[in-house]
Amino acid sequence: MPEHEVRTALLALLAEVGTATATEAAARLGHSSGLCSFHLRQLARHGHIEEAPHTGGRARPWRLRRDAPDAPDVPDPDGNGGGFDDLARGLEDESWQRWLDRRETVPPRWRHDEAFSEVAYLTPEEMGRVADAVRQALAPYRDREQRPLARPGGARPVALVTRLFPLLPHSEDRPPTP
Repeated sequence: MPEHEVRTALLALLAEVGTATATEAAARLGHSSGLCSFHLRQLARHGHIEEAPHTGGRARPWRLRRDAPDAPDVPDPDGNGGGFDDLARGLEDESWQRWLDRRETVPPRWRHDEAFSEVAYLTPEEMGRVADAVRQALAPYRDREQRPLARPGGARPVALVTRLFPLLPHSEDRPPTP
């Protein structure tokens, strides 16, 4: 699955149907309306979608902002890139910086992070298997976002960011080795 699968799905849905409310998106995507509403607001906050004109009431339909100078490409439903990848990385970087700036304001037991970095020599197939292993390790925790009662006491949202990519040589005139 691509990173930020809910936001990817929301962007793909809006590209397909034009406009949708959080409730409509939730029914189509199988998520809660609260979850869809949160992610729609985040996408709007970063200028990628906007409220569509509506006749009033509580329903807030959303649509893609194609006129935005940095509007993402319509996401690929297979998760093969497009502008959303850049949006996702930007949101991750923004969240990381907010953590660094404000971590002293959280309760002491939450003032640490588990950031790490590793370089491993892998084939493309091995890189895919490592990514699958990470996804599998996280699978038991995925439903907690949509099912608050499944969360143990004291649980908080934690960003889990994994990036696997080949390291390229510093010199642009040397091609990467196979």
